[in-house]
This record gives sequence, structure tokens and C-alpha cells, in this order.
Amino acid sequence: MAQHVIKSPDSVPYKRTTVITDLSPMQKPFVTIGVAAAVVLFIAIVSTTNWTQGVLYIIGLALGMTLLYARFGFTSAFRRLVSVGNVQGLQAHMLMLAVATTLFAIILSTGFSFTGVTPAGYVSPVGVSVIFGAFIFGIGMQLGNGCASGTLYSIGGGSSSMILTLLAFIAGSLLGAYHFTFWMEDTPSLPPISLAESTGLGYFGAWVLQLALFALIYWITIQIAKKKNPPMMKPLPTTVGWKKVIRGSWPLFAAAIVLALLNALTLTVRGNPWGITSAFALWGGKALTAVGIDVSAWGYFSGPAGEALTQSVLADSTSVMNFGIILGAFISSAFQGTFKPGKIKPGVAGAAIVGGLMMGYGARLAFGCNIGAYFGGIASFSLHGWVWMIMAMLGTFLALWIRPLFGLKNPKSTDSVC
Repeated sequence: MAQHVIKSPDSVPYKRTTVITDLSPMQKPFVTIGVAAAVVLFIAIVSTTNWTQGVLYIIGLALGMTLLYARFGFTSAFRRLVSVGNVQGLQAHMLMLAVATTLFAIILSTGFSFTGVTPAGYVSPVGVSVIFGAFIFGIGMQLGNGCASGTLYSIGGGSSSMILTLLAFIAGSLLGAYHFTFWMEDTPSLPPISLAESTGLGYFGAWVLQLALFALIYWITIQIAKKKNPPMMKPLPTTVGWKKVIRGSWPLFAAAIVLALLNALTLTVRGNPWGITSAFALWGGKALTAVGIDVSAWGYFSGPAGEALTQSVLADSTSVMNFGIILGAFISSAFQGTFKPGKIKPGVAGAAIVGGLMMGYGARLAFGCNIGAYFGGIASFSLHGWVWMIMAMLGTFLALWIRPLFGLKNPKSTDSVC
């Protein structure tokens, strides 16, 4: 594959995250199936619920496409940083968070909404449950080779092992829901802390503070890269012109900005930021209810989550967005010609199951995953989002020692990294 290398001002080679090259043929039958399924599901959502759900579903489609076209990773970004010092993924995270923080500050401070619902960020308590939950989520996402968003878009992109990860994710979410009352009531915790509302800084002051933190982290990543001279990410194949949008791959930083915009749009439409894993607990709860197990008595299902058990899954905004992510990724991979499910190796299968269980359980304890807690939490100025980031990174450190036990390889300093 030919790589176009440009020179930075100090003559140090810099490899783009995309490279112009020949693309795989478009899988037109899959494109047709995906578009048809997307249209049918949209009609079903709007006809059984309302137009707001339909809009959220479309946002989910856009999220899935963005994640797939850029192969935007949270798991891989943490792993590349910890294993070989590659900082490209984390730098994209900082850009994404900076844009989202700016938009969230405007939306939350003004109460702007497209639907009349007062917007509220994800601000959750900081306690033992978040510390432990985020830590085991960090381990789990490295074993499962994908986080919450990665699991969904990888399934849409044709990853067979991610089906096992998702099933285990749902099971782990159920277990976390079953133990939810213990972690909330019997373990130490601070109240929810908003850097904007709990500190007296206000949204402008909290915005300045967080931008300074993002800039500091970005500067630190530059120093890490200079010291370690890490291998760059393998560039994704792309093309030129308008075809790049639906046939090629998107630059990592462009996807970071799009994801931030879509998360802000979600906040203005449904009143809360983008989330993923609450739907997994709901799906599992509905499955158990269907076989005669009453989960309504569990503490987790005593509030809004319990009300969702009695309604159509299409009435759950997180579920319809998740469906959109999977279908959006499927359509995108078909456009790229890369939808090619393969066999699952035994070691990968075992890691996928263990990783999914840990992520599901950890997400319930930590009030969310890499999207709801990390992305949405930090953008909402919640202290628990920053704690989640730190603990998930520590979990990644430990996971690098565990991965080889399942036959999973870690990046090496001499390799290009995926």
C-alpha cells in the first residue's frame, strides 16, 4: 500500500491516519440490504413512538458511520498509548472533548433545546463504585478488543467475535444491575460534583479549566511522542473527492469533531448526552422478564429503567441509537467493501466473553462506559468522568499483562499499530 508521507517543519516524518490507495469493491447487495433495513426501522420507530425517536435513530446512524469510517477507537487509543507510547488516539480524544465541552457549556448554560426538554448533562457521584467499575471496564475493553461504542460499530462492520462480546456485555450489565443497590448504598461515595455548578466556577470558568486540562494532556502526549518515538497508526485506505465521504476513510481528527457535534446534537434533542450501556441492561432485563424472571424488584429497575421494561424497546432512546450505530456501521462497511465476517479463534472467544462481562458490570457501577461516563461525563463537567478516565487507563495497564494469556498480542515498539 502506497503511503503519502509529509514533512513537518522540523523535517520529522509524519504519517497521516488515511492514505490514498485502491479500495475494495463496493458490496452493493449489502448496501441495498442495509439501506432498506434502515428505512424500515425508521418507519417502525416513528409510527410506534414519535419523531424525536426517529431523529435520535438518525443520529445513531451518523454515529455508526463516523466510528466505522475513521475506525475511531477508545480501547485501541488507550492500548497504543500504554504499550508503545503512540498518542494519536488520545490526541483525537482531547480534540473531541474540547469541541464537545465548548458546545455543552453553551447548551447547558442557556438551556437550549430543539424539543423543549431541559438539557441535563451526565453528572454522577464519585465513589468506590466508579473507581472499581471504571478499572474493571478498562481491563474488559482490552480483553474484548472493543469498548461500548467499539462493540456496536465492530458488529456492524462484520466482526464476529464482537457478537460474543455484546452478549457477555448484556449479561455483565444484568449482574451489575442486580448488585446495583449494594454498590450505591453500602460503599463510600461523594455526591455528584459538577466542575461548573458545584465549585462556583460557573460554566465559563469550568470551560476554561477543562480546555486548559485538555491542552496540558495534549502537550504531555507530544512530550511522550518525542521521547519514545512510537510507531504510527497504520493509515486507513481512502480516495479523493466526494467518494471519500462514503467510500474512503475519514481522518481521525475530522471524526473527533463530528462525534462531538453529534453528541451535542443528542443533548439538544433528548435532553441528555449520548449513552450506550443502559440499553444493554434493559435488553437483558426484558429477556429475563420474557422467561418469567421478575427483575422489577431489583434496585436498578425501580426508577425510569423499570418503566422502560414495560414499554417497547423502540421507545427507549438509547436502544434506537444503538440500533442506528450498528446499521450505520454496516452500511458504511458495505460501501467500503470491508464487511467480511470471519471465524472466531478459541482464545479470542474466551477473551471476548470475559471482557464483555467485565465491561457490562463495570459500566453499571461507574454510571456509564467510555461514552456515557468518559465522553459524556467530562463534556458535562462531571468529576466522575475524569476519575473514569484515570481508572480505565490503569485498568489498561493491567490488561496488557492479561491479554497474552488469551493469545492476544500487544503492540510492539517496532510495529505499526492498529
